[in-house]
Amino acid sequence: CIWLIGLEGLRSLKRPYWLGLRASDLSVKKYNKKVRLILNTTNAIDAVFFLKILGTIRTPSLVVEWKNKAPTAKYVSRSIALSFYVDLDIGNRPWPIKLNADELEKMIKNFNDKELAMFIAGALDGDGSIWYNGSVNVMISVCKDCPKSFILDMLKRVIAERFGIVGSDRSLETADALMFYGRNAVKLLRHIAKYVHHPLRRLRIELILALYDGRISRGAFEKLYEITEYEYGGPDIKRNHALEILTRAAPQTHTHGG
Repeated sequence: CIWLIGLEGLRSLKRPYWLGLRASDLSVKKYNKKVRLILNTTNAIDAVFFLKILGTIRTPSLVVEWKNKAPTAKYVSRSIALSFYVDLDIGNRPWPIKLNADELEKMIKNFNDKELAMFIAGALDGDGSIWYNGSVNVMISVCKDCPKSFILDMLKRVIAERFGIVGSDRSLETADALMFYGRNAVKLLRHIAKYVHHPLRRLRIELILALYDGRISRGAFEKLYEITEYEYGGPDIKRNHALEILTRAAPQTHTHGG
C-alpha cells in the first residue's frame, strides 16, 4: 500500500506528475466548454490505480466499451475497456491541451530536481515498465508515429544533462521506447521512487532498491519479485480483467444494515 502515500498532493494539477502522465497515457480533450481528462485501460491494476488518482481531483465518471482486438493477449478475441474521466473548467488546467515540443522542453528545463523526478514518475506510471532479469530495466514508451514521440528524445537529453543518467533508444513492434539499464536504471529509480504511484511499478522499485541497498538477500528478493511477475500475452490476472476487478470491489463499497 506504499503507493497510496502522497496521493493527496495530486489534488493540484500543477504537480509535474500530472504533466508527465499527460505526456504518456493521459488524454486531454475539449468537451462542451470543459476540459476532459481521460485514462483508458483493460488492465486490472490500472483499473484501481486510474480510479484512485483521478479521484484525487474529483469523482471520476466511467465508460465501459468493447474493444475489437487484444493484440497482447492471444487468448482474448474481444476485450472490455474502461475509460475513466473527469471534466474541468478550461481555466483550471495548468498546461496546454496540445503538447508542443519546444514549450514542453522549456517547462521541464525550468523544473528543479524534485519536480523533474515527479515528471518522470508520471510518465513512467502512464506508459512505462520496470523489470528485473538479472539486471534492472526501466522503460518509458510511446506508440509509433504518435504525436508524443518527441517526448522520448527530450527526456533522454534532460535526464542525461540533469542527473548524468544515460538512456538508449529502443524500437518495439508497436512502440518506441527510452530504456535505462543496470546502474543507470537503479540511479534513476533512486530519484523517482517516492513519486511513483502505480502499485506494481512501485512494488518492484521498492524490492529492487532493497536488494541494491543490501536490506534483503538475493534469495529473498527473487522469491518476492516472482510474485509480481506475469506472463506477457498469457492468461494472467493483470491484463483484460479491468471490469472484473471493479465488479469484485463494488459490493465492498456498499453500506450494509439498517
